[in-house]
Amino acid sequence: MGRPFPPHLLSDEKHTWWQGERVYVATTVGEGCILGAQLSVGAGSEALQEAYRVFAQEARELDSHYSPQTLNTDGWEATQNAWRGLFAGVNLILCFLHSVLAIGQRCRLQGELWQSLQDKLWNIYHAPDAAEFIERLRHLQAWAIGQNLPESVMTKILNLSVKASHFTLAYQFPEAHRTSNMLDRLMNYQDRVLFAMQYFHGYQDSANLTLRAMAMLWNFHPYGRRSQSNATDTVSPFEELNGFYYLSDDNEGSG
Repeated sequence: MGRPFPPHLLSDEKHTWWQGERVYVATTVGEGCILGAQLSVGAGSEALQEAYRVFAQEARELDSHYSPQTLNTDGWEATQNAWRGLFAGVNLILCFLHSVLAIGQRCRLQGELWQSLQDKLWNIYHAPDAAEFIERLRHLQAWAIGQNLPESVMTKILNLSVKASHFTLAYQFPEAHRTSNMLDRLMNYQDRVLFAMQYFHGYQDSANLTLRAMAMLWNFHPYGRRSQSNATDTVSPFEELNGFYYLSDDNEGSG
């Protein structure tokens, strides 16, 4: 029997093209695996919920009571609404990295300021608990008020307070994802494959089958030597997820 389904997930939409029109791949990631990838022709709550519903149904086929404890997102409201509709108890955690990058985009021509802000922002991120996180955020905002910063930068820094509860929620779930790094790595893989195949030109069903095939190829791809030497005696992301492997050097699998 496999291990329990991951309690902490990440989700976002990969923008791509189907018959020349912009569409979205509703992607769900956990434990280094792509767990869901379904084409959505819209980026609104209803369209995304239908796309993410495929993952929800398949997860509940494995565990009828399954509901993720946390989900890390970039803050797109339609994504959050879609997941609340599918999993009523899910705790939505905002990706801190997205806020850092948003501030960085507004400091492109001010390298010294950006370096200083980066240090302060990641110092907030590494606060040991929620109370210290809020305290360090207050110090940053007090510092920023005295610096005569560009309005666009100042607005983003002040907006961090509005989002603070969505960042500090992560302290209640120490294993939850606070940034989207794991998701971003796997969406980078999707991006490269989609570009190489010149996106989708057939039927929507065939596009979804292609996305599922891409997910399986990623999940079962053997780790490189560097990854294997770093940790682990597992051979693929999927084996780390559920403890099963299907082919070994001597062609004898465990599942």
